[in-house]
Amino acid sequence: MSSEPYFQGHIGRYTSESTPWWPEPPRPAPGSPNVVFIMLDDVGFGHLGCYGSSIDTPAMDRLAANGIRYRNFHTTTICSPSRACLLTGRNHHSVGMRTISNYDTGFPSARGAISPSAATIAQMLQQTGYNTAAFGKWHLAPMADGSAVGPFTGWPLQKGFERYYGFLDALTDQFAPELILDNRHIPSPSDPDYHLSEAIVDEAIEFVRDQTSLSTTPFFLYVAFGACHSPHQAPQEYLDKYRGKFDQGWDATREAWFQRQLELGIVPEGTQLAPRNNGVPAWDDLSEDEQRVRARLQEAFAAMLDHMDHQIGRLADYLEEVDELDNTLFVVVSDNGASQEGGPLGVVNEGRFYNQVPASEEYNQANIDEIGGPRSHTNYPWGWAQVGNTPLKRYKQNTHGGGIRDPLIIHWPDRIKDAGAIRPQFHHISDIVPTVLEVLGVEAPEMYQGVPQLPIHGTSMLYTFDSGDEPTRKRNQHFEMFGHRGIWHDGWKAVTFHAPGGSFEDDQWELYHLDEDFSECNDLAESEPEKLKEMIEHWWIEAAKYDVLPLEDGLRGARGTPPKKGSPQDRTSFVYRQGMAHTPTNA
Repeated sequence: MSSEPYFQGHIGRYTSESTPWWPEPPRPAPGSPNVVFIMLDDVGFGHLGCYGSSIDTPAMDRLAANGIRYRNFHTTTICSPSRACLLTGRNHHSVGMRTISNYDTGFPSARGAISPSAATIAQMLQQTGYNTAAFGKWHLAPMADGSAVGPFTGWPLQKGFERYYGFLDALTDQFAPELILDNRHIPSPSDPDYHLSEAIVDEAIEFVRDQTSLSTTPFFLYVAFGACHSPHQAPQEYLDKYRGKFDQGWDATREAWFQRQLELGIVPEGTQLAPRNNGVPAWDDLSEDEQRVRARLQEAFAAMLDHMDHQIGRLADYLEEVDELDNTLFVVVSDNGASQEGGPLGVVNEGRFYNQVPASEEYNQANIDEIGGPRSHTNYPWGWAQVGNTPLKRYKQNTHGGGIRDPLIIHWPDRIKDAGAIRPQFHHISDIVPTVLEVLGVEAPEMYQGVPQLPIHGTSMLYTFDSGDEPTRKRNQHFEMFGHRGIWHDGWKAVTFHAPGGSFEDDQWELYHLDEDFSECNDLAESEPEKLKEMIEHWWIEAAKYDVLPLEDGLRGARGTPPKKGSPQDRTSFVYRQGMAHTPTNA
């Protein structure tokens, strides 16, 4: 039997009697663009300059000015699920990523890994001849599989990427990260000038350099920054740049950003600024010492975002230098809204915070000059997170606007001619993969590596490249995270906040006509009871269709699940041998 049963030549006794044959390698269609996904972390709707912020983001602003940005784009409320949607084009529960990849709760919707039935866009494009690479945050593999011995089935190289440099978990120290190179752990760098945001773009540029020098095929590049997830860390020159820039406090800053959004048109005329979220104190109610620390925490966030923007600019500049930028479908997106995980007053030392040993105000004052540097591990307070989500209510993890409405910039000069335009159509992060597939004329496979594939759930956004007037082609989108639920249908949205430990049946649903109420300020639940009932019933239909059930009671429910058999957490003893590879924090 031949090792090549598909061989189409002829084999005789001698080469003179034989005909050689070479299989044709897969090749993308002529003129196919490169594809670049940039994933921002915990960056809210209002954080970018082109979305109203006072933080300097000139590189992303330039991409927006030469491309299009969306004001009605939505994600999943938290990191791993949004990344699963971005890379598969399916809803996150359906592919096994109910919540963050740290947890497998024993149900198909929550395995902490992308299902084999949902090939990633990297795997799809690899089949057509694209070269692929990923750099930065992954957070799509179970953390129990994160050690040097794997298993590696959920790691980037097994999900369609040919090269990888980054980290597997939700967060890492930006100056001394836990690093993976391809399929192995490597030591943290000792260079005092190292910063992860710079390093992953260095790697991305090296990939593009090799690709454009040695290959004639287009590439798919996925760059997922650790910024701006905590810890908020940046080089000193960026920290110095923002000294005193937020001394006016979060209330005045939020109002200023909102006015800027109205001027830019990134929010519709008539939009209201949502009331202050519960638990957020008025800035003027803080003492001067409390204000000083909280302003410094926001400075660290701003410095980190500004520094990341510079790295995005370096990548875009290099693509332009090698004459690839205009023919690159360049997508910039965040994974969720600004984070509430710093609590009402923020965190100077997250190690103490996670161990439930809160820092005193005296400790905060004594360590204020460390904030944002290599000896810090900080997160900002709710008041600044609310500013990042201007003009919306609530935060990351919640299904209200502050958790799920996010910036999206698409830049592709060879195709998008309406430079600087703002698009109003409702879309979701699962819609990006079908957009890429339609652009390339590629069909998602029905079978991949012998596994039947789920259909693509998203709706292509390609029609929006040409028109801001055409109605959205999206009809429905459900949301669920930690028991918080939401459903969008034909311009209406029903949403509920679920208190941990509370009864799902007692959750209070709200109703908004989102087409007329951008910031969810006018609850119509009492005046439109039949519409609300219809929307809630629609949520249950979508939840059953897309594997959302059973509902779990918050992250606490995920944390309470028993360890997976065979995982490190299932063991009671370990032997550590001298010279063994690094074991990451959550493995």
